[in-house]
Amino acid sequence: MARISIFGKAENRLRPVWQAAVPDHVIALAWAPDAARLAVATVSGPVTIFDANTGKPLHELKGHGFGTAALAWQPTGNLLASVGQDSKVRVWDGTTGEPAQTLDAGASWAEKVAWHPSGQLLAAAAGKKTRVWTAGGELVRELPAQAGTVMDLKWRPGTNHLTLLAYGSATTYDPGASAEPVRVLAWKGSPLAMAWSPDGKILAHGNQDSTVHFWYYDASRDLQMWGYKTKVRELAWDYTSRYLATGGGPVVCIWDCQAGTNGPEGSKPTMLVGHDEDANLTALAYQNRGFLLASAALDGKVLLWQPTNRKGTQVGEFQFPGGESSALAWSADDKSLAAGCGTGAVAVFRAG
Repeated sequence: MARISIFGKAENRLRPVWQAAVPDHVIALAWAPDAARLAVATVSGPVTIFDANTGKPLHELKGHGFGTAALAWQPTGNLLASVGQDSKVRVWDGTTGEPAQTLDAGASWAEKVAWHPSGQLLAAAAGKKTRVWTAGGELVRELPAQAGTVMDLKWRPGTNHLTLLAYGSATTYDPGASAEPVRVLAWKGSPLAMAWSPDGKILAHGNQDSTVHFWYYDASRDLQMWGYKTKVRELAWDYTSRYLATGGGPVVCIWDCQAGTNGPEGSKPTMLVGHDEDANLTALAYQNRGFLLASAALDGKVLLWQPTNRKGTQVGEFQFPGGESSALAWSADDKSLAAGCGTGAVAVFRAG
């Protein structure tokens, strides 16, 4: 894949607002929908809720025994969901920090959790199992066990359908209607992470074999991109559903999915070079309704990009000292970016 270097670095638009510390490696970040609070999970278990304007800790949650794996804040309400290696899904009151519900994930090592955009359904995966509950904690359905560990799960935009990513397939269900799949996109390989385009038309997943697979969902048509340095876990769509940013090495690779009649197939991606050559990416995040893209990597850098800016694609930079940048999250209003570090450092920026 050809590399297109950045040029003409502009004024740094990544402005730190505050920095704080948590006990351990930052594994996940989740913003409250009003952007007033930020939840930060550590790999050892504890979860801290911060005042997003001042950086003051508001609540210290015990999280999960043996480690917390993921967080998700209810998009339309005040509930914070977490999962971890104690086989539990915990739902917390985001205002008081008190436990609201403790749900059984069905297996140990619960690693993925996701609210439906309506905030009325909560899904979590543990091992080969996936369960879906109402916001009140009532079990809606346990979906059929997958062929391998559920590596990721995402709600398909604009629907009540939930897609599970596991060995050999991406399988979509309507949990409220049936345990039978709505669609099975079969692929012989080991996928790691997925991302739906915001219009719900394309499903992309990064894989163990250093490839990215695209599915045009309605037609069940697929294509594959290769040439990555490492396995691909980092995927982020821009809000127009045109551009997909991928990791799989130290360079941000951006595919134009409207490049031709066959989408990105046969096209050359834009390559954004800014992280150290030996520092693979750890996270990518596009704004929810804007054109800014953030990247994090093992070199401790958080870089801000405006990929379509002809005057210079890199528009911001921050350096965590002594550890990898491990997590990124934009607030719902796109005014703030949160970043976490392997040393336990947390930073919030204004980006603009």
